[in-house]
Amino acid sequence: MDKLLELLSENAKLTAEQLAVMLNLTTQQVSEKIEQYEKDGIIIGYKTLINWEKVDKSKAIALIGLRVTPKQDNGFDEIAGRIMQFDEVESVYLMSGGYDLTVKVCGKSMQDIAAFVMRRLAPLDSVLSTATHFILTRYKDGGVILNKDKEQDERRSVLCD
Repeated sequence: MDKLLELLSENAKLTAEQLAVMLNLTTQQVSEKIEQYEKDGIIIGYKTLINWEKVDKSKAIALIGLRVTPKQDNGFDEIAGRIMQFDEVESVYLMSGGYDLTVKVCGKSMQDIAAFVMRRLAPLDSVLSTATHFILTRYKDGGVILNKDKEQDERRSVLCD
């Protein structure tokens, strides 16, 4: 992978000047490369990773596995496209394994997400079954360790002989 892309994926706040120093390039070269990546659709956005547990206690996140019937000629694209349109849906992935799609959903509560699955997602004509998994604690997200400032457990482990 391109080193510039690696650096930006780790910290999108790095300036062109900082990146230029890190890559032994000119600021103009870095700016031009970033502009070209954006134009080519390689860089498609910039996003801030937020530790919501410190901001909003009333946020629930779930990963929902879906078994679906793919449509002839469109495969999974049609149902994925319909699911992406829901405001509650943050991400949609085509998967291998026991489920065809995994959907990341955000809501104000577990009950809100359960209602979304029951009233909007499960009734879709291509959906055969769902399996909802609520995220209880995020330890690491987007390559970043969360809650670093939590107190360490000072208890010692006791080994039995």
